[in-house]
Amino acid sequence: MPEHETAGQHGSPAREVGDFLRRRREQIAQRWADTPLFRTVFTVSRDEAVEAGKAVVEALAAVAAAGRVEDAEADGFTVVREQLTRTAAARSRAGAGSAQVSNEVDALRPPVVDLLVADLSQASAEHVRECATAVTVLMGTLRLVVMESALNEGRALIDRQRMELLETATPVIKLWDGIVAVPLIGTLDSARSQVVMETLLESVVDQHARFAILDITGVPTVDSLVAQHLMKTVAAARLMGAECIVSGIRPAIAQTIVHLGLDLGTVVTRASLADALAYALDQQGSGIVDPKPRGAVAR
Repeated sequence: MPEHETAGQHGSPAREVGDFLRRRREQIAQRWADTPLFRTVFTVSRDEAVEAGKAVVEALAAVAAAGRVEDAEADGFTVVREQLTRTAAARSRAGAGSAQVSNEVDALRPPVVDLLVADLSQASAEHVRECATAVTVLMGTLRLVVMESALNEGRALIDRQRMELLETATPVIKLWDGIVAVPLIGTLDSARSQVVMETLLESVVDQHARFAILDITGVPTVDSLVAQHLMKTVAAARLMGAECIVSGIRPAIAQTIVHLGLDLGTVVTRASLADALAYALDQQGSGIVDPKPRGAVAR
């Protein structure tokens, strides 16, 4: 009886596929190096693409040997998941959409099937079909792992960009020695309110500020959660040794604060940023002097 049929009788098609992948790892990796997925990502040298391909083939062999060709969480994928994530991310940065990346991963399957069929040339048609099916399922699982990795990387990138945007949209300005201000513009949510608190407190420490001004002139509305965050920011600033002044409270926001029953009696408020700065300067023993005396007539 042919050797391949004997192996097929003593082991499942998945495990035989695992043995095949280990035997043909070099040939598979060589063919993969010329596919769009590897060729467009590993551009330094072809050897680099081949080595990356070998790592993926070895992972697939481990998954198949464990009989888990349908399991995207199989241990074998753990080793190459980071590499697959980087590969998919590189294709995305190059402008490839998810459908294109999926098709490029699917293009890795035909070279494997061709080599498998050649390797099983002496086996029965039924056995070849079973092994080819196992390879197809395994490569489909690989495609799922790649797409999940790409999706997770995309989410992580969006989260990082969102935090960077929040930080750049919340600048802390040094108005005077010992006085810093955060001019807030746009909608405040819990995440941004947290960033405001962190950046303001860091600036209080860095600038040795005695006064911190929160100017909310550009904030259209405030809900109860955001109002509580602002109150916590004021309290935290006090703990850091700085007095917090809230300026620019719009009529609609003032009504909301009253309706919410929030007590701002202990918080210094001013109508505008200029008024808040004047208050802080006065508390420091400084003042803004009008260079033009009252009653003077301009010539």
